[in-house]
Amino acid sequence: MKIIAYDFDGTIYDGDSSIDFYKYCFKKKKSICKYWIKQLFFLGLYILGLKTKTEMKTVFFCFLKDFENRESLLEEFWEKHIKKIKPWYLEKDHKNDIIISASPEFLLKIPAEKLKVKDLIASVVDIETGKFLKENCYGVEKVKRINEKYPKGKIEEMYTDSTSDSPMIEISKKGFMVIKNIIIPYQEYKPSFMKKIKHTFFNPEFIRFVFVGCINTFNGVLFAYLYSLFIENATLAFVIGYITSLLISYLLNSYITFKDKKLGIKKLIKFSISYIPNFLIQLISVFIFIDILHLHKLIAYIVAAVIGIPITYLALSIFTFQTKKR
Repeated sequence: MKIIAYDFDGTIYDGDSSIDFYKYCFKKKKSICKYWIKQLFFLGLYILGLKTKTEMKTVFFCFLKDFENRESLLEEFWEKHIKKIKPWYLEKDHKNDIIISASPEFLLKIPAEKLKVKDLIASVVDIETGKFLKENCYGVEKVKRINEKYPKGKIEEMYTDSTSDSPMIEISKKGFMVIKNIIIPYQEYKPSFMKKIKHTFFNPEFIRFVFVGCINTFNGVLFAYLYSLFIENATLAFVIGYITSLLISYLLNSYITFKDKKLGIKKLIKFSISYIPNFLIQLISVFIFIDILHLHKLIAYIVAAVIGIPITYLALSIFTFQTKKR
């Protein structure tokens, strides 16, 4: 059986349909803003790794409870937004097409019917409560879902706008990246410099690292300052304080940032090596700020601790926890 698979949002639809639908609902009933605190709270928990994406999105869609005629609402929404289906897709033959998306099934049902695609596989969500009844259809979950429904199916082509669909690309004969209205072979796709920066630093893992980094910065400054009360040499006090905070940092980054609970001497050594660039940057900064610029040692410790954050994150993610290889 021949299958041509398409992601929906950003691929054949110009934008994010879930966000657009929320904006449309908000215009209809601004009182759904009462869920903002809860939604932002769960978003924060998701970023910190304390909630799954499925749990976070369940809370996001809880605003559906405030609407009664949901089917009519969806019809009205798509009357105004069906035009956002990209022209390149409208020109294609859809008899073998399967839309596979992380967006709710109830939300994509209407455009799937209008486009007359072969099938729709999406996140199964209760339209009345917003609760996800199955795991969010994202990443490897897409592969699981399509294999369950089409165990003998062969995916000839997969179209997407995101590298998160790499698991789907891997089981497809051909993969394509869709950048706005331009389609290129997935293997030839090279993200721009800004996209590389966004992918590296604007993600939940890096935000958790910054969160842990704030704790580590506080610890480093605190211990360095406390030791400086008993050690006359400010630089030496900084070094001892740095080593003390480093041990705490190892535990926090293992459990919180990179979700790696396998501790050990070998990993601690690699962790310490990863911090060498950070240590050298801070040591030089402390020397410059205190011995040359004659700033207060507390200010010098704080500024030095902040400077090395991006470099340390890259070193830890690539060398110690190897998240870039996963």
